Amino acid sequence: MATTKASDEALSTKLITSKVRFSYVHVFEPTSIQEGQEKKYSVSIIISKKDKKLIDEINKRVKAAIEQGKTAKFAGKVKGLKLPLRDGDEDRPEDEAYADSYFINATSKAKPGIVDKDLNPIMSQDDFYSGCYGRASLNFYPFNQNGNKGIAVGLNNLQKLEDGEPLSGRASAEVDFSDLEDEDELM
Repeated sequence: MATTKASDEALSTKLITSKVRFSYVHVFEPTSIQEGQEKKYSVSIIISKKDKKLIDEINKRVKAAIEQGKTAKFAGKVKGLKLPLRDGDEDRPEDEAYADSYFINATSKAKPGIVDKDLNPIMSQDDFYSGCYGRASLNFYPFNQNGNKGIAVGLNNLQKLEDGEPLSGRASAEVDFSDLEDEDELM
């Protein structure tokens, strides 16, 4: 069965990642960064610089999105575009989670589907959190708003593959109380 050019372009901008780490997870309730902005679901996707295959796939999707936007959004001018793949060592040097990594911020107006490795829905924020590992279904697309032009990343769905050290800065109850001796007497 032949596909149309439009569907070929749509497919070329969609990507299912390999295993990545999630940060700044806002996928259960939409939030806005600034007062008055539209609330969206969002996640920061941390990608090891060693994952050359995923980085290459991201760059292919970015190029496809640039091609889509060349006439529709950019009036043929593709210099100076804001691109989604950012270097954690440069943009977030104070955050250890972003060391030796790239990252992408993905957003959606619609709530993403979230499943575990067996494809069971995840409903609890305790089960999908900043610091866990998984895959993301993303779509790269061109934008031109208020003079800002570039490629954005749409968030489709998420799959948790394994737990990781939470990035919230908050210790678990087990960690807080593990080194204390049992005290039977009250002081």
